[in-house]
Amino acid sequence: MANIVHVVGTGTIGEPMIGLLEDDRDAFGIDEVTFHKRTPLREERAKVADLIRRGASLAVDPDRADGFRELGLEPAFEADEAIERASVVIDCTPAGNANKARSYEGSAGPLGFLAQGSEFGFGKMYARGINDEALVRGEDRFVHVVSCNTHNIAVLIKSLAMDPDGTSHLESGRFLCMRRANDISQDGSFVPSPTVGTHGDEQFGTHHARDAHGLFATLGYDLPVFSSAIKINTQYMHALHFSLTLDQDMTVDEAIDRLRANTRVALTYKRSANQIFSFGRDHGHFGRILSQTVIPFETLAVRGGNELVGFCFTPQDGNALLSSLAATLWYLYPGGFEDRIDVIRPYLFREV
Repeated sequence: MANIVHVVGTGTIGEPMIGLLEDDRDAFGIDEVTFHKRTPLREERAKVADLIRRGASLAVDPDRADGFRELGLEPAFEADEAIERASVVIDCTPAGNANKARSYEGSAGPLGFLAQGSEFGFGKMYARGINDEALVRGEDRFVHVVSCNTHNIAVLIKSLAMDPDGTSHLESGRFLCMRRANDISQDGSFVPSPTVGTHGDEQFGTHHARDAHGLFATLGYDLPVFSSAIKINTQYMHALHFSLTLDQDMTVDEAIDRLRANTRVALTYKRSANQIFSFGRDHGHFGRILSQTVIPFETLAVRGGNELVGFCFTPQDGNALLSSLAATLWYLYPGGFEDRIDVIRPYLFREV
């Protein structure tokens, strides 16, 4: 059978996801990439046309097909047809749970379905390099790729608070997510000044810590984590302040050695989002850093011998794109896929 990947949505995650899959399709062992666009919009015609030019096939809802044809875009499939013929479906919309109830649960064709970010409850939580061993073949047909900031929190914990054998030394983890206002591709939702969030979860604060807890819970951990969030009037990058209290002492040098040992961590001398964002624009995969986190190691400090504090930056959709790709290849290649992902390893930077 052909390996067909269908992407739902062409927004800030969907568009680069389609491009990533299509541009390195042969290396990934994917035969065909299709994508669903819900609304025919004149201002997005060029984007859709270019995705088609790069080799992906357009799927639309039947009642909107004529609207796409009026824009000069010829659909290749109807939406439900594209889902049924796919091997893996990657939902990149904020309606993953609704789409699961409406379409995915009754679909017999795909091996697996992925949802992104905020779609809590869609399926087993997953982040590349954090809980790969938690995925169970034949059982996990629905997988929730956690948000970019949750990726960041998770890799900090795994690198700094856990030993290679999995022993956790975390007594308390506190995280302040300083979120960019919106993506550079978006005009709406920008804030004119820093805007603080609420702590809607009594145990975890915001969904970032809740999701990190759920991610590690798939491996049997019950981690004491708490997060807060503030939205900042910038479009560049999310930033994160962290405080990890351990049950053992650790020096800054030891912390840096641990970070260097994780191939999904990028260290940097840069301390501004614009410099790191610019590096990604010039050297990343179509402008994206695929590492889990970028840490200005000079911000690391130790308080009281066992509390590690510091700042780091979140490569936005880059870490989620990597996890979505890894989960897709996990479905397609039960015998292993590590050699197939080699083509994008250069964008997991060790230094920025």
